[in-house]
Amino acid sequence: MKNFSIERIDHIVLRVTDIERSLAFYTSVFGCELRKRRDDLGLIHLGAGASMIDLVDVDGPLGRQGGAAAGKQGHNVDHFCLRIEPFDEQALLAHLRTAGLAVEKAQMRYGAQGKGWSIYCFDPDGNQIELKGPSQEP
Repeated sequence: MKNFSIERIDHIVLRVTDIERSLAFYTSVFGCELRKRRDDLGLIHLGAGASMIDLVDVDGPLGRQGGAAAGKQGHNVDHFCLRIEPFDEQALLAHLRTAGLAVEKAQMRYGAQGKGWSIYCFDPDGNQIELKGPSQEP
């Protein structure tokens, strides 16, 4: 019998080919906060709201354990979703395009809190990220 319940995603770990490029991307484009570096492991912890995104260098001690980096023919993850507030589609599209990202208009998608608007983009390693606004309906 289960004696616990899931509250939220605590963190996600992304294996990346250029850890400094990924650090710059996540801090400048999404405003993540550098919380801790473990250069001895090739690991960076980033604050992402109430959660964390960990970056692991594929060529570092931890990253080598996972084998080759993901590529066009093989992915580690389909996508992960970051719940954002506020969700101003035009401002968000402008910000992401200024960062050099190819993005399309928002679409209504189902998530943990119901249907809401979201936009997809990719990080420098090809990891797909969904930026999701508040629920519009259950």
